[in-house]
Formats: sequence, C-alpha cells, structure tokens
Amino acid sequence: MGEQVRKSYFRRDGEIPLLEKTIPAHLAEVAARFPDREAVVARPQGRRLTYRQLLAAVDRLAAGFVGMGFSAGERVGIWSTNNLEWLLLQLATARIGVILVNINPACQARELAYALKRSEVQGLFLTPGFRDSDYAAILLELLPELRQGAGELASPEFPALRRVVFYDPGRPQQTRPPAPGFFLWNDVLVAGAAIDTAALDRLTNRLTPNDPINIQYTSGTTGFPKAVLLSHRNILNNAYFSALTMHFSEQDRLCVPVPFYHCFGMVLANLLCLSVGATIVIACEYFQPLAVLAAIAEERCTAVHGVPTMFIAELEEPRFREFDLRSLRTGIMAGAPCPPALMTRVMEEMHCREILIGYGETEASPLTHLTAPEDSLQRRTETVGHNLPHQEVKVVSLANGETVPLGEVGEICFRGYHVMRGYYGDPEATAKAIDPEGWLHSGDLGTMDGEGYVAITGRLKNMIIRGGENIYPREIEDFLFTHPKVASVAVIGVPDDYYGEAVMAWVKLHEGMTASEAELREFCAGRIARFKSPKYIWFVDEFPMTVTGKIQKFKMREEAMARLAAARES
Repeated sequence: MGEQVRKSYFRRDGEIPLLEKTIPAHLAEVAARFPDREAVVARPQGRRLTYRQLLAAVDRLAAGFVGMGFSAGERVGIWSTNNLEWLLLQLATARIGVILVNINPACQARELAYALKRSEVQGLFLTPGFRDSDYAAILLELLPELRQGAGELASPEFPALRRVVFYDPGRPQQTRPPAPGFFLWNDVLVAGAAIDTAALDRLTNRLTPNDPINIQYTSGTTGFPKAVLLSHRNILNNAYFSALTMHFSEQDRLCVPVPFYHCFGMVLANLLCLSVGATIVIACEYFQPLAVLAAIAEERCTAVHGVPTMFIAELEEPRFREFDLRSLRTGIMAGAPCPPALMTRVMEEMHCREILIGYGETEASPLTHLTAPEDSLQRRTETVGHNLPHQEVKVVSLANGETVPLGEVGEICFRGYHVMRGYYGDPEATAKAIDPEGWLHSGDLGTMDGEGYVAITGRLKNMIIRGGENIYPREIEDFLFTHPKVASVAVIGVPDDYYGEAVMAWVKLHEGMTASEAELREFCAGRIARFKSPKYIWFVDEFPMTVTGKIQKFKMREEAMARLAAARES
C-alpha cells in the first residue's frame, strides 16, 4: 500500500456501477422519465424538441436508414457544422448499430477522400458547406458519378460508398439536390415509412454495449489523422460520469458552442445532457462568441463548455457587458491548457463559479480527468483534477517506462472502460498507442500528487529542450497570461544554433492595447528563470486554429522557422 502512495498511480472504482447498456436503451429510459422536458433547442434553426419528440424524430430517421439498406456495423459519415439533424443522425445510427463517422467541417477534398477511404464509409450526409467551402462542389470533384442518375453509387475510387444524402439545416425537407445522384433528407424518411417501432426495437435489442458506434478522427499534427473507434460503453459511460461529477441533472441547460464532430461536442455535450435528461442548447452552427452570450442569457443556460480560446473570445466580445450571465453555474473548459488567470475571470465575470477543468483525448472517449465543484480554487486552477470513476491513471518515465515517484514529470497513461477499441483499420498504430497491459499512452507530460490530482506540464512533442534544460511551454504561457495587456499567448520551441532550441512566444494583446518586446522582457525578468524567458516575442492578431479552437503549434513552428530563415538570408 505504501508503494502505491509513493508512486504516481491512482485508481477510482466508484460507488455507482458502469452503465452496461447501449445508448438507445439508456436514452429510452431517460425519455420515459422526462418526456415533456426540452431535450434540444436549436437556436440557428428556431426549433425545439422535447424528449418525446426527439425520440420520435430519431425513430423516424432510424427507420429511414433501415429502409435504405443500412445495417449494424456499417459506416455512415456526417460532414456538417452543428445543427439538429447532426444530433438526430448521432442517435439514429446508434439506434440500429450503424457506426457514425465524424468528418471535420473544415475538411477539403484531399482530407475528405482520406476519411471516406480510411473508414470505408458506405453512406455520407452533408450540408451545403462551411464558410467558403462548397461541400457539394468538393464532393462532385471527387465523385463525378453523382452527376449521373439517382440510385446506388458505383465509384471505382470509393467502392464502399453507396449513398450520399444532401440536406440544408434551414430547410432539411425542401432542399433541391445539387446533382441527380444526391438523395435528400426527405428521401431517407420516405424510405422508412414501412418500418415500425417494433422492428427498430428488435434491431436495438441485438446490440451490445461493446459494439463499435463511432469513428472520430484525431486532430493530427503531422500527416493524416487516425480513425479512433469507440463503443457504446466507451462514450455513454464517459458522458454519464462526467455529468455526475458536474452535479448535472434534468434541471440543467447546457450552451454548446463546441463542434459536434469532436468528442467535446458529441460526447461531453450531447450525450452528457441526454444521459441525465438535461437540455442541449445549440448556440450556433460554428463558434461565434456573440451568439454564445445571447444563448446563455436568453435560454437561461446553467452551463457552458468551451476551449480556453472560446472563453477568451467571449470575455473579449465588445458587447459582453450587455448580457446577463447570472444563470450560469458550471461547464467544462478543456481541449488545451487553461491559464489560472483565465479560469478566475470566467468564474468572476461570467458568474460561472463551478466551471471545471477537463482533460483527456479522443482515444479515451474523451475525458480522463475532471476537477470537481467541491475542489479548492487552487486545485481547479493548477490541476486537471483526478480521473473519473472506473478509470486508472499512472505517470511513467520517458527513459524506461516505469511508474515515477509522486511529483516527478513523466508521460501520463490511462486504462479502463474508456480506452478506445483501436484505430480503425490500423492495428500497427493501435499497438503503438495501447501497450500489452492495456495502458493507453497519451504523449502528454504531467505530475501526480498524493491524492491522485494530475497537473499537465506539456505535450511530449511540444517540450522545448534548451541547452539540456527541459522547458514546458505551459508554464511560460500561464505566466505571460498574467500580464494585464495579454489576451492570449502560445509558446513554442524553434531551432537555435547554440542551444539547440530557443523559446518563442506569440502574444495577442487585449483590444486597443499596445506593448513592446522590451516591456514583456522586463515583466519576465526576475520572475521566471532566465533560460525560460522567450528569446523571440511576436505580437499577432490571431493564431492558426483548428475548428475546435485549438491552437495549431505545428503551424506556428512552420511559419516561425520560415520567417527566421528568411531573416537570416536577408
């Protein structure tokens, strides 16, 4: 027992047992308890559904899948921003065991082709587009066969793909097809007219909790992302135990600005609410800070999720003070390190006193750690909490893989119900990520204290090694963020002829403020170690971002190296 206390290992069993059922079975139980409560409010579409109405809409769509010939284990992709139909697709595919494949709305032709082939997608649902991307035009470029008559596709390039369904979230049942080969939303509903609820129940009853139900693509910093295969058991339990940790109930209303295609939206927003009978409030099709603030105020939301950059954008919105946010109680900030100063602002200025820090990864369904409302402010600002019930975590040495003593930095590893089934179609990559003992290696660096609380020090790939000194960007970012003029900051390592790597900080200032490199250097002097003080400080208006609001440090590094090389040559 003493050995466990000394080593960076923590296990939580939990008083409440795991849910050993499928998503549709659990949803049916919740809907029976709260049939007339609002399940979803889709503000951009002006639509609201109670739990009874949601289940009816899900069954109608699931019947359409059956009528079109889809069956358990087959894969259907969704290429869209947030809307009600996305949620219906998520639940309708789960109803009959079809595996939903989440496709990033920002995908272009090459990335879309990769996703369709890697997951062997047999059906695809898509909307008109996202920002300046015309989805139909992109797909027609890849699949000229869609210009031919209606019916099942026969594409040599995409042999698995049989049907493509086009819908407009503003009018899903009245959209015109972009080409003859596209089906419409209403075609799917018509196809299921002869399928009754009893038939759907028979299909649902054949499913097991361990059946795969979802494929999500990791962000990927180099090359193409991997296809993460998740089961009912993975994501339903992750959502449910996250809800319990947040003290979430049918009384709560969650404002959702995070994308559904990502685990944060699909699992920690949609499934989290549905697992306890709460209300999903879709604030916007894609993140817009003004729309988020309006949704919180007008829908009296008790919770809001987001990555740190989203909360920064909301706090920096010029009209921020116009909105009454006092209904807020909780929410999850995750997806990237959260500076303590930002956490404090969210608690005080947004009245979100129980905002929690979450940590995890897609391969872990996604949440492994979450702070609790009863945790001290220090715990909630300096750690990511401890692991959820029925999960194990350990911190291991980079040198030999042994569990390190408490307080030492190492790689964080996870084991439990939440670990993915594997990377779809890639057993070699799966074996690299999950060791023979079932431990998922995160690639993140951190420490653990005697009570199992974990602090993240950085990403293994992002660690800066300067003259033999290990530097964790998170520490410098948190420090610079305390400067009163700094709105956001990201730190990277760039090549250095003498030290191997040098520290570079990209800094975004608050609106209307100015600062100089000298000012920030003076701020660092005497407050952080000299070797951690940035050699380069660049002031920027924006950072390269993913759709989920994560800063893409690999793109920062590429741009920095190119500019530094050009400067040396001039």
